[in-house]
Amino acid sequence: MSSLQDKVIVVTGGSRGIGEAIVRHCAAAGAKVHFTYRSSSANADTIVANLAAKNLSAVSHKCDVASPDDVQALIETVVKAEGAIHGLVNNAGITRDGLVMRMKDEDWDAVIDTNLKSAFTASRAVARPMMKQRNGRIVNIGSIVGQTGNAGQVNYSASKAGLIGLTKSLAKELASRNILVNCVAPGYVATDMTDKLTEEQTQAFEKNIPMQRSATPEEVATVVAFFLSDASGYVTGQVLNVDGGLAA
Repeated sequence: MSSLQDKVIVVTGGSRGIGEAIVRHCAAAGAKVHFTYRSSSANADTIVANLAAKNLSAVSHKCDVASPDDVQALIETVVKAEGAIHGLVNNAGITRDGLVMRMKDEDWDAVIDTNLKSAFTASRAVARPMMKQRNGRIVNIGSIVGQTGNAGQVNYSASKAGLIGLTKSLAKELASRNILVNCVAPGYVATDMTDKLTEEQTQAFEKNIPMQRSATPEEVATVVAFFLSDASGYVTGQVLNVDGGLAA
């Protein structure tokens, strides 16, 4: 496990799925984790309590990441409480799937605002404190559909493709201050979102994966932790697929 001892890490959308795995993994690696949830605090409270029972540090924050004001306030709160911010994981994301001819403007806007604009506003918010520190890590959680596309997901695919451009541009802009920016692009991951699929649908997806199985959220979290850690000290602007060879 990559050491994140005493690093202050912010994870958006950290109360379930991949985000929850990232929160738990980073806390276990010694980080002081702050994470967001959008509506119900029930699962967020459970995560915090479970980690506290192990003497691990996590704090939850209600935050609508689609609101620039909420995001700015979140980062200011964390920096004031901790005195620094060492890592940001832009993980929050939603889907509003549908064929393009039937997709409503609000479905497009909701996905772009939550998945892409929030990563921009959060990265903008952490840039100043990280530049003062001359140190920082930003990890964007993309998707292989940002590279391959996917029918019925023009909004989601566009948002994840946008994260790749955001990653590469920020990496060039911030590298001189030792702020490293990378993107992790999962393939098919077993989460509560995919639990809604039937067994037949799951098997159909997994047939196309060279490794013949879906990823676990923890397998994504370990890669994110690498990018947050000192072990990735000369890596920036990269997109690393965690997809079992699906996009190879």
